[in-house]
Amino acid sequence: MVNRKELDADQSPGAAFGAHLRSLRDERGWTQDELGVRMGCSGAHISAVETGRRKPTRQFAASADRVFKTGDKFERRSRVVRHRVLLEGFPEYVAHEVRATEIRLYEVGVIPGLLQTPEYATALGDSAVKRGVASQEQADERIALIAQRQASLIRTPLPLIFVVLDESCLLRPIGGEALMDAQFARLVDFAELPNTVLQVAPFDIGVRRPMTLPVTVLTMPDRSLMSYAESANRGHLERDSASVLPILTDYHQLQAEALSRAASVAMINQLRKGTP
Repeated sequence: MVNRKELDADQSPGAAFGAHLRSLRDERGWTQDELGVRMGCSGAHISAVETGRRKPTRQFAASADRVFKTGDKFERRSRVVRHRVLLEGFPEYVAHEVRATEIRLYEVGVIPGLLQTPEYATALGDSAVKRGVASQEQADERIALIAQRQASLIRTPLPLIFVVLDESCLLRPIGGEALMDAQFARLVDFAELPNTVLQVAPFDIGVRRPMTLPVTVLTMPDRSLMSYAESANRGHLERDSASVLPILTDYHQLQAEALSRAASVAMINQLRKGTP
């Protein structure tokens, strides 16, 4: 087809949404105008969504699910595309996280989203709303995305998940005692799963700590590596495996310095009993 723009589904969640829309349209042999008639919009609108020039609205995604009989798949994809409270770069990371065979997390100061209870996530969202850095709708969307990411971990085959928490993640109180106790219980349950390793990096590691900032390393099905890290204003997804290898080496060194899984769980249980 003349002037048909090539789509890269890995570029961003918006690109993945558009590529999937085009793929299903092509399977049925429909033009953009013909799909537009079925969805109640113009062919130009279909083109703009397919090529990422326009974000899909909830109504658009629901119409796509109805036309293609895809349940709520388009609607769920559109949540990530529309998510306004996330740092630039994070939606693209999420699109790769759901395909990774291995996930390595290092977090400082807060329990990472993949391990948060709904109550913990809600407390963080409420705080963001009170501080005026997010609307209630944005906070609700972020909580929904956390639940969606956690659900995506239950897939076949199960991904291997390695988590190193800085001790500050455990000592920073979020909400009341009951909320933190439930969050600690969630961590213990996570540590007992057959596809996970949970470790705590205690403060007394000191200068032996090879990493000071949060980072995530993904191993993809083809064994390529990606890393994701955040600054104050944006996230950065590194897709060059050679550039990620030094980060992976530091992560392995951090694991060697961190407490064992058993010792980490023991520390969490001590905190649950109120014994620092």
